Order: sequence, then C-alpha cells, then structure tokens
Amino acid sequence: MPMKLDVQLRLPDGFRKEDILAFHRRDSQEIAERVREFCFEKGLIWQGAPACLLIRFEPGRVDASLAGYGEPAADGQVAFEAMVRRMLGLTQDVEAFETRHRGHPQLGVLLERQAGLRVPAAATPFEALTWAITGQQISVHAAVALRRRLIEAVGMRYVGESAGGCLDGNAEGLLCYPAAEQISRLTEASLRAAGFSQSKAGTLLALSGRVMDGSLPLDAWAQRFPDAEWVRQQLLAVRGIGPWTVNYALLRGFGWLDGSLHGDVAVRRSLQSLLASPEKITEAATQTWLAQFAPWRALVAAHLWAAQSTLVM
Repeated sequence: MPMKLDVQLRLPDGFRKEDILAFHRRDSQEIAERVREFCFEKGLIWQGAPACLLIRFEPGRVDASLAGYGEPAADGQVAFEAMVRRMLGLTQDVEAFETRHRGHPQLGVLLERQAGLRVPAAATPFEALTWAITGQQISVHAAVALRRRLIEAVGMRYVGESAGGCLDGNAEGLLCYPAAEQISRLTEASLRAAGFSQSKAGTLLALSGRVMDGSLPLDAWAQRFPDAEWVRQQLLAVRGIGPWTVNYALLRGFGWLDGSLHGDVAVRRSLQSLLASPEKITEAATQTWLAQFAPWRALVAAHLWAAQSTLVM
C-alpha cells in the first residue's frame, strides 16, 4: 500500500541551504542521495520498508515529502516533521550562540563570515552512529567509499514514484541507507568483504544488535532526547565506540551542540590556522579552548570544519 507524508516548514532568514545540500552531496556516485541546486532525494528505511525522502527548498520555506509503503503509524506525521527539523538544523539555537560569541577575538571572525551556520543531521541517529563508526581514523574520501559499499552490501532499493521529484519524478533504483535490522542480517565476513576492518565490523554488528533488542532505543531518544551524559554512557558501553564517535553521533544524530570534538584532527588543524599558531594544537589545548563555548562546543567545531573543509564529514 503506497504511503505519503508531507510537511511544509518556514525557514529563518538567511538559511544556508547549501550546507544541507553539501552534506548529502558527499558521494558523487549518488547511489542513495541525489542532490540538485534546490533539492535532494534520499533513500532510507521508514517503518521497516524502503522509502524516498524529498527535500525541496523554496524562497523562505522548505517542502518535504516522504513516499513509501505500508500503513502510516499513528505518530508518523509527527515523527516525520521532527526528522525534517532535525536534519535541517532547525532545532539548533544558533542565534543565541552567535549573539553570545560574535565579539570573541578569534571565533568572532568565523561567526561573521559563516553567520547562520547550522549543523546538518543524518536522517536517523542510527545513520549518524554508523557513519561515525565508518569514518573512524580514515579520510572523508575513504569513509564515503566505505559507506557506499555498506549500502551496496545491504542492497535494499526503493522502487516506485519519488516523493515529488528532484530529477525526473522517478526514484527507481535509489538505494536506501540501511537501518539496524538490515545491518544485523549481515555477517562479519560480508562486512570485511565490503572493506570494513574486523573491529569496525564487530562494532556495527554489536550496535545493530543493541538497537534491535531495545537496549539502545535511538529513535525514541530522537523524539525525546534524555540526559546527554546518560546517552553517552550507554553508547560508550558498545565496544569500538569511543568519545569522538559519541560526540560526533550526538551532533549529527540528535543535533546536540555541546560535545567536545577536541579529538578531531580537522578541528585541531583549523584551530591552529585560526589562532595562527606555528605549532600543532594538541588535543588537551583544543579541549581547553573549546570549553569556553559550552554549551555550544560542537557547533564551534562545525564552524572550524566549515572554515577549511571542502568535504563535509
């Protein structure tokens, strides 16, 4: 049974749609996302079935649609709108952050240049976590290729009309980013064949298993985010998930802006440039510098990424 959800949201003045489009443009082969000047389509799993998300930017607003199959859940419309708001960073109080810190002697320069920057989020916290695990200790280019092979290894494809059409009105052939159920069906051998290390394969399977058995109810947390420190401890209990992975996933999966990403190499490199330091900035020094911006430390890291990055991690 075909299913369709729609929502229209007003966008704040100066909304930076290009940041959102760039995040979903990471894979030039466009196997799961198709990005054009004012819109993008994305294959994903919705209520256990393949679906196609369309985000279309219009002057002052965004139109979002989801096409799939099955009977919509009772809270489906509410969950869909919440997902779109989270993906676009509309839950992030960037105005208060910029008001508070635009006069900072170093960061203020970035805030003036990158005013209105919001952090694009993944469609689900599970996608953000698996993307973070995939990207551990490798380049963005390598992580994108590995992500692509994971999507292909699962091979779940959306077949049907798109949610509105970003290209020609037909999304047939669009692969879907897998959910925990699909990854849990893979074996360590199949993940190794896709290019994952033994440790990353084990972490993906362990994470998927905990999501499936309900001990990590990520979607429920996305609807009503509990105490961040408590969530952090639940995630750190999964072997192979460390502080960087947790803070990155809290940012990209839940829109939580206060994780300290001092362990991120790109953050430290950009901070070295911002401070005009002849020496590399250590993790400890970066952690100390970021601490002054709580509760927006992860948002500061995003500004540091944006200052120098050409690929969006």
